[in-house]
Amino acid sequence: MTEKINLKNLQLNEMEKLLTELGEPKFRAKQIFAWLYKGVESFEQMTNVPQNLKEKLQKAGAHLGLLFPAKVQVSKLDGTRKYLFELEDGNAIESVFMKYKYGNTICISSQAGCRMGCKFCASTIGGLSRNLEPGEMLEQLLAAERDTGEAINHIVVMGTGEPFDNYENLSAFIRIINDKNGRNLGMRNITISTCGLVPMIEKFGQDFPQVNLAISLHAPNNKIRNSMMPVNKSYPMETLIDACRKYTEATSRRVTFEYTLVKGVNDSENDALQLASVLKGMLCHVNLIPLNKVEETGLDTTDQKTAQAFRKTLENKGIPATIRRELGDDIDGACGQLRLERKK
Repeated sequence: MTEKINLKNLQLNEMEKLLTELGEPKFRAKQIFAWLYKGVESFEQMTNVPQNLKEKLQKAGAHLGLLFPAKVQVSKLDGTRKYLFELEDGNAIESVFMKYKYGNTICISSQAGCRMGCKFCASTIGGLSRNLEPGEMLEQLLAAERDTGEAINHIVVMGTGEPFDNYENLSAFIRIINDKNGRNLGMRNITISTCGLVPMIEKFGQDFPQVNLAISLHAPNNKIRNSMMPVNKSYPMETLIDACRKYTEATSRRVTFEYTLVKGVNDSENDALQLASVLKGMLCHVNLIPLNKVEETGLDTTDQKTAQAFRKTLENKGIPATIRRELGDDIDGACGQLRLERKK
């Protein structure tokens, strides 16, 4: 039985190797590579690729790794679109298409499920099924473009899964989508979010100094973070913040700290003062996120008045902060909710 080859998993040099093995000249690899990231849905759409090569590729088990949404939720408020994609093996992942003044953004998943166990997150319910391949990450963007007919120029890897827990595939994904022969998406238009796998932060800064780093912090101290995020027991806040300071010094890039506001848990004025003290003097920005309520977690969201007071306290202490614009508020906003609904 011929093993399937998802062409979107291949970096250009790997594509050249495949074409050479098929007895074809290397330049054909660039042609195919370019077509993949124009969003073609079949080999027949590759008009400058010879028919005999298309047949060779299909005989070799090559395919385009297409994803089609099993469910799409569209916000009537702002055009946000939330996708549930079912994978060939029966797993499911989610992506969110968002419109901003500076262009369109796609928030993609890096794993099917997650094993980090964050208490407020729907994605971790049920644990980790498997890592996503580079092509499965890329195809979330291309599938959303086919559906909307609009170009996407920013990517956030902040959906289901912990990206640094799938670092090898994540790295290949970044290199493929940045390749000038393919999608040619700028490194600074990519943001990777991690819950705080400290050893990978330094490596990420060395490998991709131009890619944006976001840290899911969500607490001002170890006591609260331990109760919300099991990863903190392995990499406590002192260790994490020290790694972030070293990252900013090495890359001269700002770190964004994601802070989900949970009613009665981490949203008091004292919490804001503690957080400001922890981040004092760092090149950073705090993105405050009112919790998207998920019934299964038992947690509730902070009201706007409290969120604004929290932001003001941070800014008065010299920490830049914003409250994230709540996109798609009329659809299942929290990552993992569509997957949960599917299992019910």
